Amino acid sequence: MAIFEGAGVAIVTPFTDNGIDFPKLEKLIEFHIANKTDAIVICGSTGEAATMDDDEHVAAIKCAVDTVAGRVPVIAGTGSNDTKYGIDLTKKAQALGADAALVVTPYYNKCTPSGLVAHYKAIANSVDIPIILYNVPSRTNVNISPDVLYKLADQENIVAVKECNLGQVPETYSKCGDRYTMYSGEDGLAIPMVSLGAKGVISVTANIIPEFTSKMIHAYLDGDVKKARDMQIEVIPLVNAMFCEVNPIPVKEALNILGIDVGHCRMPLCDMTPSGHDRVAETLKAYDTSALTSFFA
Repeated sequence: MAIFEGAGVAIVTPFTDNGIDFPKLEKLIEFHIANKTDAIVICGSTGEAATMDDDEHVAAIKCAVDTVAGRVPVIAGTGSNDTKYGIDLTKKAQALGADAALVVTPYYNKCTPSGLVAHYKAIANSVDIPIILYNVPSRTNVNISPDVLYKLADQENIVAVKECNLGQVPETYSKCGDRYTMYSGEDGLAIPMVSLGAKGVISVTANIIPEFTSKMIHAYLDGDVKKARDMQIEVIPLVNAMFCEVNPIPVKEALNILGIDVGHCRMPLCDMTPSGHDRVAETLKAYDTSALTSFFA
């Protein structure tokens, strides 16, 4: 069974100069639940987990679990290029009550396919919660091939893939059938991915328009292909703006423009360029962000 269907938000982490702004994070989560987000994905790439120390990472997961209180699934990012560390973090996420773990491919090490299989089996064998594999070769220089997914098919709690390499999805289905629930890792290709059998998207754009994003996916799943297609086309300018510089720089800029004050990105990410700021600000005018701004008024 799918961990969720629809749109899970890859939620930003609001920072102050002294650490995570937990009251703001709690309010962001409440906003998403009130506006039809289907799952909260905490401590992912968009959440800047790579710049969190261990205590912050664990505290952010705990905050999400405690705030959500079972209303939607909480998926905790626990990936690492150190298998031992990934095991430890995934165990902590399970102990905190996360519903699933999102585990990115090991970055920098450039492991072999056999190493990738061993890495994922070691993490999966250490816990009982479901594991979502996160395949984002543009960030990690490692691809989870359909052959690797086939070799992991006997690992019962590896249940899903957040897939950014959409071109290989037909081969994955050919080799693995419906063994894995697939989620799009690309906002701009969410509906094409769902048309291939995926159950949803883990979305950056949902930070801004969560209900729209969820309705787009559910429209397709409910059989209204034209509505889903039209919504996908409608959101493309916003998607492009959210990725005009390195994620999550634009989405945090958008939230700050809208008055939400989620703080700066942590170094080595830096503030947005003036031209990028202007593009994001202009693009936002074409979308209904009133739910967001009124919630935080």
